[in-house]
Amino acid sequence: MTADQFGQIIRDHRRRLGMTQRDLALVIDAGERFIVELEAGKATCQLGKALAAAQAVGWPIEPPA
Repeated sequence: MTADQFGQIIRDHRRRLGMTQRDLALVIDAGERFIVELEAGKATCQLGKALAAAQAVGWPIEPPA
């Protein structure tokens, strides 16, 4: 999966929930700019926040079996 694909999935899930980027940022205790960049596919070293965003929008990321 690319950073672009990851960001698109986060954006799609967030929108389905009716959340704004600011809403999501507040839920995961991040800046709104982080969400903007995450959804734009910017590669980031803040994997913990990216995974928190995925969880917050209901996208369960499972470890490989």
